[in-house]
Amino acid sequence: MQEWLTRRDFLVGSALVAGVADMGAVGDARTDNTAAFQRALDEAGKAGGGVVHVPAGHYRLDGTLRIPEAVTLQGTYRVPPTAISKREQDLKGSTLFAYAGRGQPDSPPFITLAGNNCAVRGFVIAYPEWRQEDVPPVPYPPCIQSMDTLNVGVEECCLLNPYEGIKLVRAHRHLLRNLTGYPIRRGIYVDECYDIGRIENIHFWPFGVSYDPNNPYCKWINTEGAFIELGRTDWHYVLNTFCFGYGIGYHFSETRTGSTNGNFLGLGADSCQRAVVVDQCQPPGLLITNGEFVGRWSSTDAVCVEVGPRVEGKVSLVNCSFWGPIDRCVWMRSPHGQFTANACNFVHWDIRGRRAPAIQIDAGRAMVQGSTFGDGDLHVRVGPRAISAILMGNQATSGFMVDNLAGARTQMLANEGSPVAWTRAARAHYVVTVGAQGDGVYLRGWHARQTMTVGGRPRTYRWSMAESEMLLPVNPDRAYDLEITLSAPEHALSATAGVYLGRDRIVAFTRAGEQTLRGRIPAQKGDRAALRLRCQGWVPRQRIASSQDDRTLGVQAFSIRMRATGAPATAFNANTGQ
Repeated sequence: MQEWLTRRDFLVGSALVAGVADMGAVGDARTDNTAAFQRALDEAGKAGGGVVHVPAGHYRLDGTLRIPEAVTLQGTYRVPPTAISKREQDLKGSTLFAYAGRGQPDSPPFITLAGNNCAVRGFVIAYPEWRQEDVPPVPYPPCIQSMDTLNVGVEECCLLNPYEGIKLVRAHRHLLRNLTGYPIRRGIYVDECYDIGRIENIHFWPFGVSYDPNNPYCKWINTEGAFIELGRTDWHYVLNTFCFGYGIGYHFSETRTGSTNGNFLGLGADSCQRAVVVDQCQPPGLLITNGEFVGRWSSTDAVCVEVGPRVEGKVSLVNCSFWGPIDRCVWMRSPHGQFTANACNFVHWDIRGRRAPAIQIDAGRAMVQGSTFGDGDLHVRVGPRAISAILMGNQATSGFMVDNLAGARTQMLANEGSPVAWTRAARAHYVVTVGAQGDGVYLRGWHARQTMTVGGRPRTYRWSMAESEMLLPVNPDRAYDLEITLSAPEHALSATAGVYLGRDRIVAFTRAGEQTLRGRIPAQKGDRAALRLRCQGWVPRQRIASSQDDRTLGVQAFSIRMRATGAPATAFNANTGQ
């Protein structure tokens, strides 16, 4: 060892600063460097700790590594590296090629943080035998693992397509910071951390992957994979983390020793089937602030935050934003827990047009206050098993709408009402501009609002489904003339296509193209006429070669006019109340 030190390395106090090249390591991507790396790590450990330097190069490792106490394995990177391509020639800096454990997930991890105060810093870690064509993906053991340690760390690394990224069990006061990559089955797992672990600035995104939401490999991760899973951890700190394309973004699970509580600031989850899933949490709760949660691309049943039926603690959201292809933004299912949303923003839910709410409260206690709601027709549904729901000071462009099935257990105060004041004169003659803000009060089972340009001017519309509903205000005991302007594709035509009132078809359409349908609505006893538009449903992806749209569409609707017999010519704007 003395000869080794005099050649390339030196002592700083009692800490060794060493290089793997002195142990014979070669960064040629062909030579197995396992023994050379491990000798350098062991020598640093024997010297009382130190830094083992790895210069730029492609280092093949057929075996596994164990990092002793107080030793850091240090690569060239001082920022979180990224790698768009997995081709060897495109990977720069200190790159480790992992070969061990293919198809053997229970074998030793690629790197074990085996002692207190040890770390890995500054690498791209790649799996050369990984193939995007392997579906389901071939399992491996964790890329980096630590158990029964204190103050271990992983920093400035890119984990390029490991099956499991980092696994920490009883690794107290760990620090994971400045990491990128795209782990497959699970990115980060923590359990039995009894003294405040920290996870900061993580960005797991499809690095090294040809991403397509319908590609079998991408779809597998987008339904089976998880970004971060936390089991039993006591007051965990998670700061500024982001994932893209996972089945679950943040999974708060329950293990044999318990569940999580903690502080979660700046959580991001894009294109996730479930951005946040809470199986259980400790009584102090999960404090989630400044989250951004987006549904899975091409999905029709994504839920951003799901609070499971066994949760006993509190899930608190502050200043979070929800958008994308979402069925429901929040689903509160627990009869024992509590959910709070304060100063949050909700848009783009009810992707199937089935009047799904932004927030569904099946049971338990919930409070929604000071929040804003955009596109979507129903804002909160309170189920009959809810113990208490307090909805206060919320705003929505078309008025805050609640489906309350819990009776007096739901309390509402100072929520924004509808801007439309329906008088008898307004009901006598009005127009609904389909696709414009405010149309959702009158439509059920339609796709989201859209806009196209015609003659240099925007024109709004919605696609119907095979069957879509219109709930149109009327004056009781007055007959009405109905006009609907729509465009019917050839695929939507059928022998039964038309607009129905109950079982009666009041107007049919039998030709393709844009047209105005006119029909007669007899006098109704109530103040609403419930009409149904029926046609042949069709899927663009199956009919149009260039389309990736998997929605079931019907016709393209632009406007609805209702005019009572003898009503004046001036029409009321049902969208704005003007």
